[in-house]
Amino acid sequence: MKSYEKVFVDFLKRNNLKLTHPRSIILQAVFRNHDHFDIETLYDQIRVEHKNVSRATIYRTIPLLVEAGLIKNPLRQESKDRYEYIYGHRDHLHLVCSKCSKIIEAGSKQIEKLLAEIAQKHDFRIEEYNLVVSGICKKCLNK
Repeated sequence: MKSYEKVFVDFLKRNNLKLTHPRSIILQAVFRNHDHFDIETLYDQIRVEHKNVSRATIYRTIPLLVEAGLIKNPLRQESKDRYEYIYGHRDHLHLVCSKCSKIIEAGSKQIEKLLAEIAQKHDFRIEEYNLVVSGICKKCLNK
């Protein structure tokens, strides 16, 4: 069992729930997906191989994955919540193109250092951060 599966199984047990076959399929699809995703896109990807997984099951499972600390919802684009898996990944910032909606993940030691300085100045402990910067990507700038 992969570590993220164990985290989810433990979470489900604590909440008197079970890892059903559809939940397992959804979990695997989320962790196979290296891009940000919305629920409808995830549903379309899953339905290619698993016709028996319903849209409703996906909508009910995603909040469980969020509550378990495996994914988060850092962005809202075009009236859709966009998710990413976070288990085993560091916080990072998102550069979002306002023309084509491309999402670029970026890490920055300078930003982490600045956030640490700000937190220290205000006697504050950062548990996580979500930084989204809107702008125009290189491809759209060159159009």
